[in-house]
Amino acid sequence: MKKMRTDFKLKFQTTEIDYFASKYSYRISDQEVIGNAKHIKNRGYLTKNELQIIGEWKTPRSKSRIASNSEDFIKEVTQIAFSTTSEQLRIEILNLLTGVSWPTASVLLHFYHTDRYPILDFRALFSLSCEHIKSNDYRFAFWEKYTAFTRSLADKANVDMRTLDKALWQYSNEQQNS
Repeated sequence: MKKMRTDFKLKFQTTEIDYFASKYSYRISDQEVIGNAKHIKNRGYLTKNELQIIGEWKTPRSKSRIASNSEDFIKEVTQIAFSTTSEQLRIEILNLLTGVSWPTASVLLHFYHTDRYPILDFRALFSLSCEHIKSNDYRFAFWEKYTAFTRSLADKANVDMRTLDKALWQYSNEQQNS
């Protein structure tokens, strides 16, 4: 198997993170997705309805597939993901849910885990000079590097992970749609 190049490099200045984040606008507001985040973190798992909301926020195409998961299976899988100390298990177990792949799994960790996680998205990868990486390239080793890089970048810029994610998404949206 050919080794994938993962040289992350921000395409804009770290001092511009707040600027791009402030311009962020999405079809569904963050509040609709994170409204119960504190309650979910305290409870330690997602309900079927909560998973459907986050799935639709990430990609409406997954709605019917996510709906095919049972309430009990969603509870068990997300409870393990939110409680384990294994980084690999956290992200990979979420992929067992029908309609959830790496990007949606990353959203679940981003909004509902107590640790800081980035959202894995083609827009974020574009902004980090890794647009050559495609969804079939997603593996734990890549996820681990991506998470470490974005945490370090957020620390360097003195911003939270949500602000960084918004900036990465917005920069890409402007550059790729111009």
